[in-house]
Amino acid sequence: MSNKHPALLQSAEYKQWLTELKQKVASSQQKAVVKVNTELLTLYWQLGEEIVARQQQAAWGDKLLAQLSHDLITEFPQMKGFSKRNLEHIRRWYLFWCGDDAIAKQAVSQLVQIPWGHNIQIISKCKTTDEAAYYVSNTLAHGWSRNVLVHQIESGLWQRDGQALHNFEQRLPAAQSELAIQTLKDPYIFDFLSLAKNHSERELEQGLVKHITQFLLELGAGFAYIGKQYPLHVGERDFYIDLLFYHVHLHCYIVIELKLGDFEPEHAGKLNFYIKAVDEQLAKAGDAPTIGLLLCKTKDKLVAEYALSGMEKPMGIAEYRLTQQLPDSLKNELPSVEVLAQLGGDHE
Repeated sequence: MSNKHPALLQSAEYKQWLTELKQKVASSQQKAVVKVNTELLTLYWQLGEEIVARQQQAAWGDKLLAQLSHDLITEFPQMKGFSKRNLEHIRRWYLFWCGDDAIAKQAVSQLVQIPWGHNIQIISKCKTTDEAAYYVSNTLAHGWSRNVLVHQIESGLWQRDGQALHNFEQRLPAAQSELAIQTLKDPYIFDFLSLAKNHSERELEQGLVKHITQFLLELGAGFAYIGKQYPLHVGERDFYIDLLFYHVHLHCYIVIELKLGDFEPEHAGKLNFYIKAVDEQLAKAGDAPTIGLLLCKTKDKLVAEYALSGMEKPMGIAEYRLTQQLPDSLKNELPSVEVLAQLGGDHE
């Protein structure tokens, strides 16, 4: 006998209620997972502290971990995480963070909120607690999977974040300027492109759009793709922006221009023109000032700073690098082109 009720299945009110219930159940499940992870990692922290103290005070040495692993597994056979290898991870994790009291106190509350596997990758690949704390907080903020986290660490995101040359402090309100600075980086790593040595700007642009999901991962959180060769009509002429995005946190359009060679001062002038046109023709009430980003193969820092100082519109200048391929493990974890186009659709 079927449990389905046709009248209920066709009821819009029931469908809406069911959707809300599903969301509540999913939210509850997620909270339960987070709570379990928090409790487990809090235990790991306490265990790491105890292990270090006992090894120092009682001089039990390395044999302690093997014996402790055996005894804990015997007593709690249903629990995972008490292997000798994992106890070594726990000890190393505690030692990594406990050396800097200021950072440790702030970081521990965040450490227990991200998965154990993420924690292990961070302490294995980061050289300092400052760098590690950056990846912990960004994992929490952006919900990075382990593979995305590893990719960000190996691409040196911490060293590149906020390093683009810019004139934001002179051209944007303080709050907007600070967030804009954090949004850009230098250099950008396009390790997902396979281009011929003598590729053109159009081939670079097409490659970025073809791999738009990977490109957005490198750009960072908040970028919504609008289009390539985006048309603008000014006076009696047509102009085309290489790449146009909308940033959902900055609440503004972002114009990206691509240059294959060295940065030249006239590049900034052209970008300034595009930014002004977007402000006039596309930006709506409530949108913040449009921002420009010029990506070039190389730049002379002093020339770039001179050019920026004379521009009335907010813009940044950064280099890009073409390196190895994006790991296969990331390819299935990125949003589809359809999803990204839908995100940007409201601003066209």
